Amino acid sequence: MWLEPVEKPVRGVYGKFVGSVQGDKGIRVCSGILFVMSLVDKYLNGITMYRLTLYFLLLLCVFAIAFSAFGLLPFSPWAFLVSIFLLVASCWLANTAFAKFFNAPTNFESVYVTALILSLIITPATALSDVSFLFLAALLAMASKYILAIGKKHIFNPAAFSVVLTALTLKQAVSWWVGTPVMAAPVLLGGLLIARKTRKFWLVFTFLVVSSVFFFASLKQVFLSSPLLFFAFVMLTEPQTVPPTRILQMTYGGLVGLLTFYQAPEIALVLGNIFSYLISPKKKLLLAVDEKRKVGNSMWDFMFKTPKKLEYQPGQYMEWTLAHKNTDSRGSRRYFTLSSSPTEDTIRVGVKFDPNGSSFKKAMFNLKKGDEIVASHVTGEFTLPKDRSKKLVFVAGGIGVTPFRSMLKYLLDKKEKRSVIVFYTEEAADDFVYKDVLDNAQKELGIKVVYTITNRENVPSNWKGKVGRIDVKMLEEEVPDSPERLFFLSGPHSMVEGFRQTLLEMGVPKGQIKVDFFPGYA
Repeated sequence: MWLEPVEKPVRGVYGKFVGSVQGDKGIRVCSGILFVMSLVDKYLNGITMYRLTLYFLLLLCVFAIAFSAFGLLPFSPWAFLVSIFLLVASCWLANTAFAKFFNAPTNFESVYVTALILSLIITPATALSDVSFLFLAALLAMASKYILAIGKKHIFNPAAFSVVLTALTLKQAVSWWVGTPVMAAPVLLGGLLIARKTRKFWLVFTFLVVSSVFFFASLKQVFLSSPLLFFAFVMLTEPQTVPPTRILQMTYGGLVGLLTFYQAPEIALVLGNIFSYLISPKKKLLLAVDEKRKVGNSMWDFMFKTPKKLEYQPGQYMEWTLAHKNTDSRGSRRYFTLSSSPTEDTIRVGVKFDPNGSSFKKAMFNLKKGDEIVASHVTGEFTLPKDRSKKLVFVAGGIGVTPFRSMLKYLLDKKEKRSVIVFYTEEAADDFVYKDVLDNAQKELGIKVVYTITNRENVPSNWKGKVGRIDVKMLEEEVPDSPERLFFLSGPHSMVEGFRQTLLEMGVPKGQIKVDFFPGYA
C-alpha cells in the first residue's frame, strides 16, 4: 500500500485509528479510507515525482490564497497572486535566456517548481523594493543551474542558493511564511505523498529528528511553528542535490539538520549541497542514440555511446530528460534502470512502450540515430552484495528484468561465479528478452534460470519452462534453501508486493528481501 515507505510510525497511527472505530459505521469509514488510499496510490503511480511536486506546490498556493482571503495569513491574496506571477515570469524568462546562451536542454517543470518554492518562502510583494527582490531571486536561482554547474550538473538547490545571495546583496532575508500553523496540515499531508513517491522518508525523518533535538523543539513547534516540514519535504529532497544511497542520504539529512541549529535553513541547505556534491556521482551527460533495437513484443533497447567511461554499479538507474512538444501531465523526465553492465562500451536502457503511452514515451520511441537525450544522477541500491559467497535469487517480471541483465552481464564479463537462481515471468513466450545473456549465464556460470508463463492459454506446445504464477510450491521446488538466500524483486508494483508477502509468509526474513525502486513508476 501507499503507506509502506512511511514505515511503522504512520502505519501504527492509522492502525490505532482503525481499531478505535467500531460497528457498521466504522467499517464503512475504514472501507472508505482504504478506497481513497487505493485511488491515491493508483494516481501517484501515474505521474512523475517532479509533476507531483509541482501539483503539491500549486495546491499550497491555492490554500494560501484562500487563507489570506479570510485573514488567516498576513498579506492579501492579490499581493500573493502578483508575486507568483512575477516569480514565474522572471524564472521562465531567465531560464530561457540561460538555456539559449549555454545551448543547454531545459526542463520547465523545474522552473515552475523553483518559482513556486520562492513564492512560498518570500513574503508577497507590497512595494517596489519587494519587486526587485523577487526578480533578483528568480534570476539568481536560474543562473545557479547553468553557471554553478560542474559536468553539466548543478550543485546547489536553486531556490536556497538564490535567497542566500539576495540576503547578502540586498540585505533582505526570506520570511519562510509557509511555516505557519494554518499551512501545517496541507504541508504535512502533501509532504508525506512526496516522501512516498521519492522514497526519501529516512532522509526527511533524520533531518527532522536532528534539527528538533538541537533546537530543543517540541513536535508541536516543528510541525506548526517552523518552516522545517516544508523545507524537509520539498527542498531537502530535490533529486539533483541528494546523495545516491540511503546511508548517505541519512548522513546528509543529519548534517543539514545540525547546521540549521547554527544557520538559517537556506544556508544550511547550501552547505549541505556542497557535502552532497562531494560524495555523489557528478556526471550529467548529453547522449546521442547509437542504436535502437526491438528486443520484445513491446520493448526496445536504446544504446548510447559515451565520450568517457561512466562509473556505476550493475542494477543502478539514471534520470533521463527529453524535452518535447505537447508534454503531458507526466512531464519530460523519467528514471530508467541501466540494463548495460559497467564492463560494456555503451550505455543501454530497455524501455517498454504502449500505444497509449505518455508523451515522453512517444517522443523517445521516435528518437533516431544521432538524436540526443540528457542522462544524469546515477543512483540506486538495488545492486549485487559485496559478499560473493551470498546466495541470491533474482525475481523479474516484465520490464523488471533490466537490472538483472546488467548484473548477469557484469558477472559474465568478470567471469565471477555466484550462486544465483533467476525466476523470470511473462505473459507469453514471445515477451521474454535478454535470453542471450540469461542463457550464457547458465552455460558459463552455472546460474539457474526458471522461465514461467502466466497466461495458461498462450503456452507453446514445445514449452519447457514453468506455467503459472510463482507461488510457494514453485519456490519450494526450485529454491529448497530459501531462508539462506537474498531475494531481489523487480517488476510491476503488484507483482513485487505480492511476492514479498509470499516470501514473508514462507519465513524469509524481511532483511533478506530487496525491492527495486523500479523508477519507471517515478
